[in-house]
Amino acid sequence: MEIIQFLIDFILHIDKHLEAFVVAYGPWVYALLFIIVFVETGVVVMPFLPGDSLMFIVGALCGAGYMSYPLAVVVLLAAAILGDQSNYTIGRYLGPKVFQWEDSRWFNRKAFDQAHNFYERYGGVTIILARFMPFIRTFAPFVAGVAHMSRAKFSLFNVVGAVLWVVGISAAGYFFGNMEWVKNNLEKIIWGLILVPGLIAIFGAWRAGKAEKARAA
Repeated sequence: MEIIQFLIDFILHIDKHLEAFVVAYGPWVYALLFIIVFVETGVVVMPFLPGDSLMFIVGALCGAGYMSYPLAVVVLLAAAILGDQSNYTIGRYLGPKVFQWEDSRWFNRKAFDQAHNFYERYGGVTIILARFMPFIRTFAPFVAGVAHMSRAKFSLFNVVGAVLWVVGISAAGYFFGNMEWVKNNLEKIIWGLILVPGLIAIFGAWRAGKAEKARAA
């Protein structure tokens, strides 16, 4: 329970935690960023890590002079691309037997099914769209691996999605993250970054599942 409370506090006050880490450990923050993003995108059982809010806060800290923006972007891009490649490889290795897995502490069956429905409807573009959707982004490369999408095709979608995700959200933080209104409403913005894409993902997955049932009928 304490771990869950810590994670919630870390996600909602990631600006304070990350700023404190930069002040205390300096350049080691780049290693921390790499680990967080790689684990969120590359390890199927870690979909709850704060990807979107992290990107925004990193951009804001870079805008405030705490970090180097070009270096942060390179590190985040490397972590996002390598994480998805790792996730894809795991899915490719495990194969279709994943569809028999039940929901458990370490496997979110609902998120997996949502990602699978997205993939069935949108194909490879799912890899790009899923970058902006919490939970689904963790499972999208995994599903692509299970479906044996070619590695070359996956890599193209992976790189394009990573660039749009990392640069898009971090740039928003860089240019707007230090405005007074944004600072005063940062917790609400973080909630928005978590909830809005999540609701869009759920709605999209519901529509995809509905269309799949209609085709099967």
